[in-house]
Amino acid sequence: METQTHHIITSQKSEMFMNPLLESGPDPYIYKHTDGYYYLTITLSDHIAIWKCPTITGISTTEKKIIWSPPAEGPYSHNIWAPEIHFINGKWFIYFTANDGGGDDTRQIYVLENSSQNPLLGKWHFRGAVNTDHPGLDGTVLQHKDELYFLYSGYGYFPDYGSALYMAKMENPWTLIGENILLSAPADEWEKQGGMAINEGPIILKRNGKIFLVFSASATWSDDYCLGMLTASETANLLDPDSWVKHPGPVFSKSVKNRVFSPGHNSFTQSPDGTEDWIVYHAFSFSEDEGDHGLGRLRNPRVQKINWKPDGTPNFGTPLPAYTPMVKPSGEV
Repeated sequence: METQTHHIITSQKSEMFMNPLLESGPDPYIYKHTDGYYYLTITLSDHIAIWKCPTITGISTTEKKIIWSPPAEGPYSHNIWAPEIHFINGKWFIYFTANDGGGDDTRQIYVLENSSQNPLLGKWHFRGAVNTDHPGLDGTVLQHKDELYFLYSGYGYFPDYGSALYMAKMENPWTLIGENILLSAPADEWEKQGGMAINEGPIILKRNGKIFLVFSASATWSDDYCLGMLTASETANLLDPDSWVKHPGPVFSKSVKNRVFSPGHNSFTQSPDGTEDWIVYHAFSFSEDEGDHGLGRLRNPRVQKINWKPDGTPNFGTPLPAYTPMVKPSGEV
């Protein structure tokens, strides 16, 4: 009987995990590939690295490799932010933000390309800057109906607002064609907390005949940094701003009770067996009154399961407390 009880307790423990995935890791992006592995990128400021793991929750103890460092000087040598890894037309691409050490007007989104089947191997080739109409950050790619679309957070309308969300069609994974369409600007109070009006960090979730564009709103150092959402039909003209409906308030925001502040800059992935959707995001475990949110490295990456409403829209729920046991994604061994 003792042996059986011990087995049950051990089994229960093996099915649990605790946030955060890493003690430090702003702007987490997790990509689930067809090879059965998850690939994680985060902001590391002066280089880009990839974590590779067969599970979501095992990332903290898995293989990591630095795949690119910038030259000592140049337009993309400083402040490397928000890398995202994508697999497009049989090749790997990483989109990242950087500048020359100057102000926001020098910030651009750049592209690396790798033709190896394993992104930790092969050579990453620098493809240069994406030809956006505005300086900006947080580039991501939407692959939809054999077309590529680029979304980013663009500057250019100070002092009205710090950044807004733009979208453009892509000729190839590093070149835009046509107009950069304004999809969302921070117009409401929940998008203007922390002294700046911000829409940034666009990311796409496609389900139930809809395309959800989830973004981060307000200043990243504010407790009220949060997630907003635009929704379009998958059959709509995605370059028509009228195709997108903006949710009237945050869809994911701080929980004082759970000690989770500034939840944002997210991505999405699925459980290993493909039956569950999970949100990946960063947050602080202390409020801006208790510590310096300007130290971005203190943001850590967390994950939790998404539920779905009867109308086919996501219910992100409330950010769950760190260092509390949670059930692992379905299919994790």
